[in-house]
Amino acid sequence: MSGPTRFPELNAVLDELVSSVRAILGDNFCGAYLQGSFAIGEADEFSDVDFIVVTNGGVTDEQLAALQAMHARIYGLESPWAQHLEGSYVPKDRLRHVDPDRTQFLFLDNGATELVLDDHCNTAVVRWVLREHGVVLAGPDPASLVDPVAPEQLREEAHCVIGQYVEWAHEGAMSRWKQPYLVLTFCRMLHTLHAGVVTSKRKAAEWALEALDPVWASLIQRAIDDRPDPWDRVHQSAEAELVARTRAFASYAASSAGAPTR
Repeated sequence: MSGPTRFPELNAVLDELVSSVRAILGDNFCGAYLQGSFAIGEADEFSDVDFIVVTNGGVTDEQLAALQAMHARIYGLESPWAQHLEGSYVPKDRLRHVDPDRTQFLFLDNGATELVLDDHCNTAVVRWVLREHGVVLAGPDPASLVDPVAPEQLREEAHCVIGQYVEWAHEGAMSRWKQPYLVLTFCRMLHTLHAGVVTSKRKAAEWALEALDPVWASLIQRAIDDRPDPWDRVHQSAEAELVARTRAFASYAASSAGAPTR
């Protein structure tokens, strides 16, 4: 494989991203990395592209304006990958340790063209994946930038977050994208609570098929199989029976984790 991923078109988008970021940040640029599914493995043509840019200090107003223009320009490139970049700009001194305050960083959401302040990437999970499996696009080994994340830190975070996902499962309508995403995410959080590491959603779901109550096997297997074209399903409603079962699975997962249920 020549390039950071097995997709040449994505590699070209990433090259444009990194070269543009380096030109804008200058001496404030420390490194750029892939995390998420492209780092853990099992990323496919439907995956979003999770990145982290590490800065040596804060981003100035002038740099921010240039970054906003750059992200809008890259979004307009003739490649679907350019519309599915997702990541944060993290000051080096804020990256090293797990941050219990979840400080907000400049964040580009999947499908967005503008950076906003968000704590999305300020997690133990992101730090663990970046340190253990991060793909270097430019800069030093990420293990030199992030201290080891202990299994108990991952478990503590999963225990806290699982309740938030239960609430989300009961909020409003559920799309055909959200429904399998929730099932696989609950599987991954339960796996993290069990093993103290982070794995891909698919591997976590395969573990769940063996480890969890068999009554959930068909729901989990359907979520595994329901992968193609997830972004076409964002505006399509999930079947009522699947919604009910997914919400019941959310309560089961929270109860298994000792977290609040509805």
